Amino acid sequence: MKKKLSPGFLLDIFFESLLALRDNRLRTILSILGITVGIAAVMTVGTVSKGGHFIIFSELETFGLKSVWVYRDQADKDPHRAVRAGTGIENADYAAIRAAGCPALRLLSPVVYGRRDKMLVRYGNKYGNGQINGVGADYLEINNDTLMYGRSFREEDISRNRQVAIIGTDVQRDLFGPLSNPVGRDIRIGERKFTVIGVLAAKSRDFLASIGSSGGQDANNRLLVPYTVFQQMTGFKDINFLQAEAISLPDADTAVSQIIRILKRHHSDRFTYKSGTMAQYIRTTENILKWVTFIGVVAASVSLFVGGMGIMNIMSTSVLERTREIGLRKALGASRKEILIQFLLEAILISFIGGILGLILGILAGYSLAFFSHIPLEPSWPMVLVSMAVSIGVGLLSGYYPAHHAAGLKPVEAFRFE
Repeated sequence: MKKKLSPGFLLDIFFESLLALRDNRLRTILSILGITVGIAAVMTVGTVSKGGHFIIFSELETFGLKSVWVYRDQADKDPHRAVRAGTGIENADYAAIRAAGCPALRLLSPVVYGRRDKMLVRYGNKYGNGQINGVGADYLEINNDTLMYGRSFREEDISRNRQVAIIGTDVQRDLFGPLSNPVGRDIRIGERKFTVIGVLAAKSRDFLASIGSSGGQDANNRLLVPYTVFQQMTGFKDINFLQAEAISLPDADTAVSQIIRILKRHHSDRFTYKSGTMAQYIRTTENILKWVTFIGVVAASVSLFVGGMGIMNIMSTSVLERTREIGLRKALGASRKEILIQFLLEAILISFIGGILGLILGILAGYSLAFFSHIPLEPSWPMVLVSMAVSIGVGLLSGYYPAHHAAGLKPVEAFRFE
């Protein structure tokens, strides 16, 4: 008949385990330290990964998460296709796509830019250099731009070729000062006079710029004007590319195919087109972040492995030192299961205490990094649960062999052990 383990017995075993760990303080502390460092490392990796995810996606949002771009493929190498000048996108194409009512498309805007990267802009005796783009009325909403002052473009601004402009915060600072509201004032872009109708709120793309993925444009140094006016200024009749917003992220590829289908039909398939979607960037970014996090966790887990080896070492040593005690307990009626549970519990206690200390250290490390880097870093709570589960698992796995060995000792052999 199997002996049942009563709650009182389990409580006695718990306190005996604590006493055994106390009697070997130095070894216990070193083993706990190994687990603490491992869990803290895993926690820190999770926190930094979560913070990196937040930074990257907050900057990707500045492009509009449902944005798509369509432009001519200038690298078309088909030898049977005549080389044709132009971008393959005209004002009539833009009108045709809007009239077609593409089901996957919510908003659409032309984007026209000049040959020069920047244009001289002046207000009184103050000068600046802004990156000028001609855009449509929906551009700000597609591009997830917000206004600090003023209003967006209206359809009548586009159709009536009104000389109005929306400027970025860098242009505002250069011409008017950072705290001045320039709405209603006239500036000169080249030789033309424009009335400022809005100021764009600042955008941060510092991280994407540092890895060369900011789109090659300073978001805060922009000058936006109606695309029809910019075409008049430059004598350029085409549209460089179309930027649109799909009705949802899953519909981004469908929106692109609908736009390209109309463009090809409109030009009798004389041009080929390329496209880009934020959905593609998001998928790529998520895959990269997953792998980076995985590699970081694996690297941090090495210290957990070392900690586990430490627990196995201390428990094996403990079994050797307490061989006579084990023999005496078994002679007095202690079962194999009771001995096994006691030594397993000691290993679990070491890993659990180390896990708790590691979590505290990892959380403090995350908040310290956030304080010094000014990056919002918060603990990854799923990683907290995983870390604790791993910590207890390490204790079980590391303590099982010594516990199994202790439970298998025979009383006679234990008494003979020197």
